[in-house]
Amino acid sequence: MRFHADLHIHSKYSRACSGDSDLEHLTWWARRKGVTLMGTGDFTHPLWSEQLRDKLVPAEPGLFRLREDLDRDILRTLPSGLASGQVRFMLSVEISTVYKSGGRTRKIHHLVYMPDFDAAAAFNRRLGQVGNLSSDGRPILGLHSRDLLEITLNSGEGAYLVAAHAWTPWFGVFGSKSGFDTIEECYGDLADHVFAVETGLSSDPAMNWRVSALDRYRLVSHSDAHSPPMVGREATVFETDLDYFAVLRALRTGAGHAGTVELFPEEGRYHADGHRGCGVRMEPQETREHGGICPVCGKPLTVGVLSRVEDLADRPEGVRPAGAAGFRRLVPLPEIVSEILGVGPKSKKVLREIDRLTAALGPELAILEDVPVDDIRIRSPLLGEAVDRLRRGEVIREAGYDGEYGVIRLFEPGELERLSAAAAPALF
Repeated sequence: MRFHADLHIHSKYSRACSGDSDLEHLTWWARRKGVTLMGTGDFTHPLWSEQLRDKLVPAEPGLFRLREDLDRDILRTLPSGLASGQVRFMLSVEISTVYKSGGRTRKIHHLVYMPDFDAAAAFNRRLGQVGNLSSDGRPILGLHSRDLLEITLNSGEGAYLVAAHAWTPWFGVFGSKSGFDTIEECYGDLADHVFAVETGLSSDPAMNWRVSALDRYRLVSHSDAHSPPMVGREATVFETDLDYFAVLRALRTGAGHAGTVELFPEEGRYHADGHRGCGVRMEPQETREHGGICPVCGKPLTVGVLSRVEDLADRPEGVRPAGAAGFRRLVPLPEIVSEILGVGPKSKKVLREIDRLTAALGPELAILEDVPVDDIRIRSPLLGEAVDRLRRGEVIREAGYDGEYGVIRLFEPGELERLSAAAAPALF
């Protein structure tokens, strides 16, 4: 079967994450978005682990589903068109490791997956000897990346690790601030056990294809959601059985790994270089011309993902390695509706319109990827035009930098007013 997977999320026990990030809300939003397989996030946290054991029941091999009584309550609140979507969970956690290597302090994030609660418990026992797992859903540990990988592999058959948001300046394996130049430098003699790399919100596969050393890795994308409405903003597409070990085989071999759904990388918070406090945003060439120094305050710029890819690239833009899975760049539906209505993406007006759209047309990812544009135009001429442009890649991009999200728009300034007048009396 073909399905979307979002395997990097956080619970309410992670810092700066929504109090709504519980299993019920995550399941509701997964159905709304059209995501079939979810990571649990944060299984190392004692209180979250307790809830996972209480509220999840075994489903397919290595996967879990929400307890039936809880799921029934969720289904009552969903439009009938979304009620048929099944949602499964696999045990996942993001680990932050901080340590000295090569004369530098390294701060690297990793995604770890376990096939069952026994393996997760073994992993937690070992990590509990290193640091305090109850302090944060994403624990920060004084542990070498190589040693974390060894603990993962020793926890149970099928346990595996993925390099998280690999290009992020502060916490990615290739990050400009504290990362490495290769996977081998990071994971040492166990590097061959790493077979997947998460591109992160500020890069996409096309950027990663410029680095030939990454050809052997499966490129995955996930939302890194800190609140349930962010679920599915990026996702990985599989064509396998719905089964933990089938997903694992697809990542190891490539067979069944059907590609990814991506934000436009310019929307990510660290795509370009710059200084947010000074309002300075630069392309890689400009950064080099300024010697990496902010022209306003004289301090070092935060070097973003685009520059870092340029540093490590050994291929020109536009090269696609043989056998590489494809991808699609999307703009989240709330952002598109927000642009059309001229109000914030979290406003009640936007949420009401999306309620109507998903009730009529299906999950958000299906609307963006698959629903015929003519069917969308019947509901909203402007939304149909926006989705048509999106599928052709005709967007206006303002790149994010130094922690500031970028902006992707579908319409030129003033264009919506003209089109809205022609679409009167209603936008939707």
